[in-house]
Amino acid sequence: MEVLDYDIVVLGSGIAGLSAAIHASRIIGPRCRIAVISKLHLMRSHSVAAEGGVSGVLYPEMHNDSYDLHCYDTAKGSDYLGDQDAIEMLVNNAPKEIRFFEHIGVPWSREPDKRILFRAFGGMSVKRTAFAADKTGFFLMRALYDTMLKSENVDGFHEHFVTDLLLHKNCFAGLLSIDLATGSTKLFRAGACIIATGGYSRMYPFTTTSHSATGDGTALALRAGLPLKDMEFVQFHPTALVPSGILITEAARGEGGYLRNAKGERFMDRYAKSVMELAPRDIVSKAIITEIKKGRGIDDEGAGMKYVHLDLRHLGAEKIDERLPMIREMTIKMLGLDPVEEQIPVRPAAHFTMGGIHTDVNGSVISSTLSGTVNGLWAAGECACVSVHGSNRLGSNSLSQCAVWGRVTGTASARHTRISVAKDITVKMGEDAEERINSIRDSDGANDPYELKERLYNVMGEHLYVYRDRRGMTSALAAIRRIKEMYKDIRVSDKGNVFNTNLRDALEIKNMVELAEVVAKCALNRRESRGAHARTDYKKRDDKHWLKHTIAKSVKGDIAISYGPVTITRWHPKARTY
Repeated sequence: MEVLDYDIVVLGSGIAGLSAAIHASRIIGPRCRIAVISKLHLMRSHSVAAEGGVSGVLYPEMHNDSYDLHCYDTAKGSDYLGDQDAIEMLVNNAPKEIRFFEHIGVPWSREPDKRILFRAFGGMSVKRTAFAADKTGFFLMRALYDTMLKSENVDGFHEHFVTDLLLHKNCFAGLLSIDLATGSTKLFRAGACIIATGGYSRMYPFTTTSHSATGDGTALALRAGLPLKDMEFVQFHPTALVPSGILITEAARGEGGYLRNAKGERFMDRYAKSVMELAPRDIVSKAIITEIKKGRGIDDEGAGMKYVHLDLRHLGAEKIDERLPMIREMTIKMLGLDPVEEQIPVRPAAHFTMGGIHTDVNGSVISSTLSGTVNGLWAAGECACVSVHGSNRLGSNSLSQCAVWGRVTGTASARHTRISVAKDITVKMGEDAEERINSIRDSDGANDPYELKERLYNVMGEHLYVYRDRRGMTSALAAIRRIKEMYKDIRVSDKGNVFNTNLRDALEIKNMVELAEVVAKCALNRRESRGAHARTDYKKRDDKHWLKHTIAKSVKGDIAISYGPVTITRWHPKARTY
């Protein structure tokens, strides 16, 4: 086991992770060292797949906008489960991040007078989403990665899979990783760590996310005994390409696209008459599934699933090529379908996870006792539940969240007074973790982990999709627990060291199964419908009993659930209509 010492380690290389490393580097000075660790090449983070844009109130007079209006839209969009101190922090700081990206080279789409162009997004009262065509995430990542490479005190570790989060007496101690290129283990010791590993929606069979979105950092926190928050809230993006699940950005509707059922009707007037296709994602997803259940979906045996159409034809080739070039390129490549001439088949897919590692408003990870924070440990981006998004995220608020809390946690970690755990204790913890990983690599049991993953897919897709009920979720929880038990007797066929993807996949599947159990139990316990958690047996929001955050922890092999208050500052819950 190789031991590497750093001042700060950043786990994850998406927008949140790279932002954190850059801002920490600028504060901490050249003598201090920062490591950025990713199981992929650093530029292959799922952030590159973000298409739509970044929200922020940049030109309030031009758009009749204000910080208060952005806060209100976000609180309302969250179905009033978002913590409003965090929402205000997001809104107040988002414009600064848009300007920061401008300064490091993001080629924003422009107005004729060269100001940054903004587009409409669902649940936003006005146009407040800055974008770079429909490749925003890629351009943000390219600018951040190039900026990181200029920082002499930041080292990037590509293709290092972190297996263990090491804590000692409520202090961060280190991370144990597998260097996938060699199979060797490396212990990263540091006084501070930022977890920025993204979401966990790859536990679903039909999802917009890459195969890397397996919730690794969230699972590490769970196994370390740290609390997770609001894990039942999984966002289903309304428009995923059928049958692949590739994201068709909300910007397609923001630019004027229509949703049509099998009869050719623009059906959203039945569900959100005032805003139609620009309702928040939870409302549009439920509308699409309702249309399908009522027999108004398109039934295509070749696709293997029913769907509706996204119609961009009326936008014309010029606008599509300017604002949505990747969507046109992708649908032609994947389906041989040109959206200038034909409608696009779409259906809701698992997309974003509102739940995650329980943090305070500054991104500090809440400790296992829930009475304080872990010394030297932060979380940022989708893996962190601050909670800005509550039970439903508004599109384009996610990239703002990643950028804002990337800066917040990077700055905090750089200014942190380090309490380093004794080196011999950390090494012993690393050796114990290494032994456990070797035992998984050597497993020769009866169960193929890939078959377990397929079982998990079937359970999540059938019982924890857009609509849920007690009977289905009870069945799902029991099935997930059987899969979890079967995992104890898995078989890793590849015993080699060099790029052992069989071992990596087995470890990712373990993370997904463990988090799926938390999702199922938290969802079963919440007896109401709120945001992305839509129950057919409890159809209404219940503020009297359920205006509270779900807190889940692993305790002696089971999931213990408690609840915490929602921070309400100015926007009190009321009927959520559009």
